[in-house]
Amino acid sequence: MKRTFSAFALLAALQATPQAPPMVEAVIDGRFDAFTTDELGNVYALRGDELTLFNPRGESWLRNSVKTFGRIAVLDAFYSLKPLLFSAEQGQLAMLDNTLSLQGSVINLPRSGFPQVVLACASVQNHFWFFDQREGELIRVDAQLRPVAATGRIDQLIGLTPEPVQMQELDNWLYVNSPKHGILVFDIFGTYARTIPLTGVERFEVRHRSLYLVREGRFERFDLRALDTTPLPLPALREGEVLRDARVEQGRMMLLLPDRIVIARLPAP
Repeated sequence: MKRTFSAFALLAALQATPQAPPMVEAVIDGRFDAFTTDELGNVYALRGDELTLFNPRGESWLRNSVKTFGRIAVLDAFYSLKPLLFSAEQGQLAMLDNTLSLQGSVINLPRSGFPQVVLACASVQNHFWFFDQREGELIRVDAQLRPVAATGRIDQLIGLTPEPVQMQELDNWLYVNSPKHGILVFDIFGTYARTIPLTGVERFEVRHRSLYLVREGRFERFDLRALDTTPLPLPALREGEVLRDARVEQGRMMLLLPDRIVIARLPAP
């Protein structure tokens, strides 16, 4: 009995011990407007009209101008080394190749029959997801912009009018962040599945059966199976610094801060 009690006491003590700050592996200096990552651990950083690609060690190896696209609202590296750019203001969509050069031509969505698309992301099979604000629905289109699936009006499905700010597809599920309502989940055919009640989320990423969240300056992991949220420790930040975005790839966390991107080891679950 004493041994059992001692074992439980030791386990409780270990669980109560604060996690050490993650070990920083690299720092990318610069005031970036936005960033994303791919499954290989590469970092894509946008500053003004310049897009730079860094390897997982934080070393810059490609840079290109994207000034012809207008203000970039979405930077999506669903396909590694082939990022998608979307400008909501100009209704333009573009895919880049592994040199960050334009692949094909810039797609003008209003001229292609989609005048009110305010959000976009990549999908499998070289497809895309659009959120059409006028119709209040999500539309999945193929590479020739032919619709292959649609949700119908989302407000009629769930009784709420979503205001999506980010979306990502993974493993044939589309996750849509509407900060007031939570993370809406649809299958690849546009069928509504559920709403995960995580409100106030500023940025998110789906990886490893988890949602990684940024909200109120915190970085959190939401387990999609256990349905619980765990705060993730951050490297030491400077006084007054606020975490703007964060992602997880290849056992590392990538953190977007006001004047740099930090690459650090991800703590074990």
